[in-house]
Amino acid sequence: MAKFDVRSGICLLCSELLLLNMVGCGGHRMTLPEVRPVAAVFEPLQDDLRKSYATLFEVAPTLEYSDSQIEKMRQYLEQAQDYCVGRFESVAGEYQRRVDDDQAALKKSSVTEEQRHTLHCRIQENRALKSQADVISQQAIPVAYDNRKAKLDLIQKWPAELTSIRQSIADGSYKHRRWADVQDIGFREVQANQKDDIKIGQEAVKDLKQSGLMPKEMDNQVVVEYINSLAKKLAPNSDLQVPLVVTVLDSKEINAFALPGGYLFLERGLIEAADDEAELAGVLTHEMSHVVARHGHRLMTKGAIASIIYQMAQIAAVVLTGGVAGIGTYYALQYGFYGLGLTLNLTLLGVNRDFEMEADQLGMQYAWKAGYDPSGYVRFFDKIATKEGYVNGASWFRSHPPFYQRMVEAEREEMYLPKQASPMVNSADFMAMKEALKTVVANADRESRKKPSLIGPEQGCPAPTKLVYEADQPIETICSAPLQASR
Repeated sequence: MAKFDVRSGICLLCSELLLLNMVGCGGHRMTLPEVRPVAAVFEPLQDDLRKSYATLFEVAPTLEYSDSQIEKMRQYLEQAQDYCVGRFESVAGEYQRRVDDDQAALKKSSVTEEQRHTLHCRIQENRALKSQADVISQQAIPVAYDNRKAKLDLIQKWPAELTSIRQSIADGSYKHRRWADVQDIGFREVQANQKDDIKIGQEAVKDLKQSGLMPKEMDNQVVVEYINSLAKKLAPNSDLQVPLVVTVLDSKEINAFALPGGYLFLERGLIEAADDEAELAGVLTHEMSHVVARHGHRLMTKGAIASIIYQMAQIAAVVLTGGVAGIGTYYALQYGFYGLGLTLNLTLLGVNRDFEMEADQLGMQYAWKAGYDPSGYVRFFDKIATKEGYVNGASWFRSHPPFYQRMVEAEREEMYLPKQASPMVNSADFMAMKEALKTVVANADRESRKKPSLIGPEQGCPAPTKLVYEADQPIETICSAPLQASR
């Protein structure tokens, strides 16, 4: 067997796989979309779908797309997503076939030790690349198209919604909406017996820490004290009836989650992504609202906690021993899709659109009550959807789905809230915290460079290859011209 250069082989493989028109997997399209509006409509509509939600709320009433044009674009998006997912499923399938071939080659009696090492390295590499392709097909692409479809709905439906909202304000019927009594925040009861959730939350936190899989807590005093100070300012302006315990996790993931009983966790990546204090306040009040509405206690039984801890322990075991799932999981974590916050939100808390819409409304009310611009949370949501890129924000959107109706209800609630003379948007303390955070991020980056680039049983392999694309480019880029870079 001739000596095989892993890096050259992988580069060649990616060129062959990603630039050819491949047969789709699992029933997906194998050709580009066949339907789209005429060019005179398609191109400006594509541009509009790349705009932020905030911009679209302003301009949608002035746009003049017909229902048939909208429907053709919707069909195009469905076909484009199906094609894009199919391409990366094909890529994942080809990497798996390469793994299978190399595993078969290992069984030959004539394999030398040098050849065995080369085969081991190739197996590790292709397992990792398969995992990356899986993450892109199962997470990044659906998230991106979910946003596109929601914006398409906004363009089509918002003008009528806006007319309805203005009418309800004019006739006063908006005062009869759910939780309209915002002047009584702190004295009303959204859900009874919040204190009954404290023990559940305490046990969950204990179990997660004992599992060894909770990301480490941030030790930068300036950042931690600022976050806790902000939380203490917000809590009295909510309907919380339990003490609030906020923990900052030193993880690059853009996410936050709440456990029953008042336990909130913010990950470093989310704090990095916030551009002002109102955005961060909106995220905190949103998560507080999950506690107030007792969303977690509905599913967070002892059995559910034990189940997820067991699954996470299994993942840890294969990562540490370099098992098959370990390689894939390691890279998935590197991408930020399967982090702790995502697992907790989806599996334990049973996050769904109804829960998120409740937390959106209550969170905006609490931010407003504390004197902040109530649109902060929506602006943060909007930015992650539009500017931060689908890869970086995929974890956030898998636990906070970008449904059109959520955006509309949030915009509706902002219009219903009494107007503030000078809502707070930013502060000197926030800016000082962001400066301190730069040191934390720099240290984390240095530490990550020191760690092994590939965890696996075979040592001495070339640095692995990583499928990437520019996160702020249109989603079509990932299928039309995927990039590849070395770690």
